[in-house]
Amino acid sequence: MKVEIVSIGTEILLGDIVNTNSQYLSKELALLGLDVYNQQVVGDNEERIMEAFELAFSRSDIVITTGGLGPTDDDMTKEVASKYFDRELVEDKYSREKIEDYFKSMGKSMPKNNLKQALYPKDSIVVENNNGTAPGIIIEAKGKVMIIMPGPPNEIKPMFEENIKSYLGNKTNAVLYSKVVKIIGIGESSVAEKIKDIIDNQTNPTVAPYAKNGEVELRLTAKANDKAEGLRLIEPVLNDIRERLKENIYSISNETIEEVLGKTLINKNLTLASAESCTGGLIASTLISYPGISEVFMEGAVTYSNNAKIRRLGVRKDTLDSYGAVSEQVAIEMAKGICKTAGTDIGISTTGIAGPGGGTPEKPVGLVYIGICINGKAYAKRYLFKGNRSKVRKLTTICALDMIRREVENIS
Repeated sequence: MKVEIVSIGTEILLGDIVNTNSQYLSKELALLGLDVYNQQVVGDNEERIMEAFELAFSRSDIVITTGGLGPTDDDMTKEVASKYFDRELVEDKYSREKIEDYFKSMGKSMPKNNLKQALYPKDSIVVENNNGTAPGIIIEAKGKVMIIMPGPPNEIKPMFEENIKSYLGNKTNAVLYSKVVKIIGIGESSVAEKIKDIIDNQTNPTVAPYAKNGEVELRLTAKANDKAEGLRLIEPVLNDIRERLKENIYSISNETIEEVLGKTLINKNLTLASAESCTGGLIASTLISYPGISEVFMEGAVTYSNNAKIRRLGVRKDTLDSYGAVSEQVAIEMAKGICKTAGTDIGISTTGIAGPGGGTPEKPVGLVYIGICINGKAYAKRYLFKGNRSKVRKLTTICALDMIRREVENIS
């Protein structure tokens, strides 16, 4: 069954807001086994909204709209829908009472134009909105369905979970079950090369690669009657991929690198501290987004200046003078220094040139050294990242966390 999403609102076309509703709905519809082949965005214009509806129903069985349910004149989704289906707008008494009670509870007088939110096309289904004043609407006619939902994400998501999902679930017997394989250490082209035959011969499940900052994701999706069947279809393909990509895979459960690392450190009771220069505390910030990391993450030091590296970490002035702050030697001494002063099992360090300035032919922008000290042994790796300052810092952080992950996985 084909579903099309029509997002209504001039503010989306102008870029004033990001259309997160379509992303959310697409994922949820896929999990229900419903096919989304097309999406539209249309401004607050009656003629163009009508054209969008006509196009959507020419190629889809179900059309879901978001936005255009407010109290002002440019909110016209219901009005256009009523014309499309040739149904008059009538008032829903319960919705009117809810709107009136809302304004009373706020101690405010209700503008008369808010009552237009209580109108709905005759003989349609009114969907209660427990997080706003605009109810949703379901219109069924001639084998087609239109589901009209509000625009604010904090209204559309609970409405979908509470009412729309079960309604749509009755429209299909199939579900889509997915597994996400997360990979660090090799690029998208290398991943694609290693599993080319799997991608070329895919049927059910399908395998789709996605590149993200410093990572690659493979989404394995099976269409099945239930979750158990979906898992049975995915399992042999997943096992084949794991055998080929080995330690480059850090998760098959859609976890972040900090979640995987945090769990491993806690399970193995290994303590960690960070000494950061070019990343400016991003490693520490990323780590502490994982609840419970305080059990093992002792401290983070942002040692940006040479003086800080000497004073806080014990980096030797001779090392800085001979090799420069951005060097393998300094990264190693930084990792050893934070490990020693923090009294931890592991120390991680970063030093580099994030840009946009500061680079030279010998040490260009994007050059980074990541040092690690673990159980008294230390080494550093050299990286040359491409991108702006923010991207260099992000890529450095991801690689540093993965560097720790690979080391601790080999510790019994």
